[in-house]
Amino acid sequence: MDYLELSVNLTPRNPFADLFMDALGDVGFESFVENEVGFFAYIQQELYSEGLEKTAWTWNMDGVQVESSMKVIPRKNWNSEWEKSFEPILVDDAVYIYAPFHPEKPEFAHQILIEPKMSFRTGHHQTTHLMVQLMLEQVFDEKRVLDMGCGTGILAILAAQKGAKKIVAIDIDDWSVENSIENAQRNNVDMETRLGGADVLKAEVFDVILANINLNILMADMQAYAEVLAPNGTIIFSGFYSRDLETLTNEAAKNGLSFMASKQREGWTAAVFVKG
Repeated sequence: MDYLELSVNLTPRNPFADLFMDALGDVGFESFVENEVGFFAYIQQELYSEGLEKTAWTWNMDGVQVESSMKVIPRKNWNSEWEKSFEPILVDDAVYIYAPFHPEKPEFAHQILIEPKMSFRTGHHQTTHLMVQLMLEQVFDEKRVLDMGCGTGILAILAAQKGAKKIVAIDIDDWSVENSIENAQRNNVDMETRLGGADVLKAEVFDVILANINLNILMADMQAYAEVLAPNGTIIFSGFYSRDLETLTNEAAKNGLSFMASKQREGWTAAVFVKG
């Protein structure tokens, strides 16, 4: 699956860059890399339609000049860029997520070794941190766990390390599925992986669902998640901005999911809900 890179140059850059990135995130762009004159934004090619970025820029843009261009990012170039920018994730002195080119840190209770590749979305760096924080507060012993939008498999691997007895990891990106399989093997974790979205969920039940995706998909698939979640089961959502928590909470309530807690980090939010 190829990605598109949108290059946006702004004059002046500040304070407009954050506004533009927030708006692009709302229409499906997954990750952003800032530079001196603006930023690069990335989206899966199949999710992009002509002029999509223009639909996001709906406010009065007086006072800023915008130049933008789009190009396809070949797979090998994408991987190289992420390897250049990927930094380890350290969470609460308990979890260390690192790549083969980083040193080990045995003092952490949970070390997760991943090869970031294309499926690691830097836009989800903050939400991965939040998801891990909330997972550290949950009990996973003997639980059945679903990781929706598994990416590199980080959350599924952590669930296994915390004692989950069954893990299913799902992603719409074939590269993410391949990468999750590889990373599971690197961490000696046994899990089932599937290519697809909520459509590949079967007549099954999970005690915990982890869904770090984006607001649009979370809203669209909320009912499907609720249907496979066990009574009193827990679901942790992330991949959305803090301002959207109320919207997500309202949709969850319609599907029998009660809000329990949330955490925020740099404008992003992760939230815990319970069924019943």
